[in-house]
Amino acid sequence: MNLIETDHLSRRYWRTEAVHDLSFSVPEGSVCALLGANGAGKTTTLKLLMNLLTPSAGTARVLGVDARHLSEREFRQIGYVSENQSQPLWMTVRQLLDFCRPFYPTWDRELEAKLQRDFDLPLDRKLSQLSRGMLMKAVLLSSLAYRPKLLVLDEPFSGLDPLARHEFIGGLIEAARLGEWTVLVSSHDIDDVERLVDRTVVIDAGRLVLEESTEALLRRFRRIELEVGEFPTSALSAELLLPASWWEYEQEGARAKFIESAYEPAVTEAACLVRFPSARVTAHAMTLREIFICLARQGRRAAKGVAA
Repeated sequence: MNLIETDHLSRRYWRTEAVHDLSFSVPEGSVCALLGANGAGKTTTLKLLMNLLTPSAGTARVLGVDARHLSEREFRQIGYVSENQSQPLWMTVRQLLDFCRPFYPTWDRELEAKLQRDFDLPLDRKLSQLSRGMLMKAVLLSSLAYRPKLLVLDEPFSGLDPLARHEFIGGLIEAARLGEWTVLVSSHDIDDVERLVDRTVVIDAGRLVLEESTEALLRRFRRIELEVGEFPTSALSAELLLPASWWEYEQEGARAKFIESAYEPAVTEAACLVRFPSARVTAHAMTLREIFICLARQGRRAAKGVAA
């Protein structure tokens, strides 16, 4: 079952289309990253999902309901944390929790107490007196204590220093062990989400670039290095005959390198040896950040009509 589904979702601001024909899904029980550069349309997408904006075209379904018709029943099952959320800064952490608790019949006092201890949150401190990192932890606690089925995080790491970011992510990982929920996290801080997510959706200029499991994505991308010794004469024209999955091919001296976007050990090595029979082929794993940057560059080349 998918807790989130979008079907050709679009949102236009006058002449600017922030989200264009976007279709993706978030299966129940998954932790999904919505990745994209600043201005890619991530926040607009989440606002459409949360019925904070109305789509110009297409549809979004959340918890099986058209996002335009989300009711109190659904919102009681959704935790939403955004960098842009307004908070009652005059409240203490305890007052914030006391205020939120009656709205959620599923509020778990034991989970609340455990998260408060794990996050090391001072209950009698006003929100206005908390650091950015501690404030985000307080908001996260208030969004987790009622055990939502769906947790939506919009740039939760923005503005956090490295230590606060590390602690916040640690809190998320610990919280995930304590409950069964589905998470959609939007971020451009890719290093921060890599150890959290099992599914990745990448958008650029409001358009879908890819959607797949993070494991499959990390498995199919490799940075390939070739040591040839001496390139055969035929290699001079090899660049014109490169497989479409070989991106950013470069050749210098007795070496060549490229990004393989459809890596299969035996198939990739065979393709290299057909072109360069004496080559020594080395494949290097790539991080999610490296893959994202590669995809972004590839997208720019495609937009300009430049070959990979």
